[in-house]
Amino acid sequence: MTLTVEDAIHQATETWRRLGVEQHTADEMAEELAADLTAASSDGRSVADYIGGDIEALATSWADERGLLPVRRHLKETAIAAAQGAALPALAALAFWYVCWSHLLDPSSESLRTTVDGQVLREVHRFPNPGVPLMWVGLPVCVLVAFFLIRSAVRGTLQHHHAPVVEATVQALTKALPVILMAAAVLGVAIGLFGASVVGYYQVLFTVPVALAGMIGAVAAGAAWIRHRTCPTVTATSSTFA
Repeated sequence: MTLTVEDAIHQATETWRRLGVEQHTADEMAEELAADLTAASSDGRSVADYIGGDIEALATSWADERGLLPVRRHLKETAIAAAQGAALPALAALAFWYVCWSHLLDPSSESLRTTVDGQVLREVHRFPNPGVPLMWVGLPVCVLVAFFLIRSAVRGTLQHHHAPVVEATVQALTKALPVILMAAAVLGVAIGLFGASVVGYYQVLFTVPVALAGMIGAVAAGAAWIRHRTCPTVTATSSTFA
């Protein structure tokens, strides 16, 4: 079946509509394509010969050259990179919490002794729990490390994928990360309190995986949101073909 000018224009217009090109821009490009095809026909070239046999590829190439195709924002890659950067600090923060909560380093002890008259006396030897100051020192360190790891991971991932506006995303993320990390920490504390009040005896089995997933997920969602805000969906230009 011979491809006519009308068929080529129709297929190209359908391709541009599917790609999200605005209607008035698609109409202008269709007029330009029609003029080129008419000129080629006057020179004795067929439509199929001019477009190289694939009108959809030609239409996509035209839209790409004019900067009309949607920009891939790499939201998934950004979220995964942020999650990877947050994973180790979040795990370390839970470890500091566990050391404090479990009294793992607490030197306090109890002993029982029996008096000569048969009474059993319980003696408690209390000492400061070093796990408490260790936790309060370790948690800020974890937040600080998470800040740099997340920012570095997101920057590296976006650069690896040759994504647009990398620096704008990193700058916005730098400003928002303290709030994102604070929200993740509050979520972790809330999950811990819920585990203590509702789960009870099995608190650790509940708190550790759920809090870890919650904090990492909060950071990943926050980073993806920042990327969404700083990366445009479409970059339209008024450039024309040579």
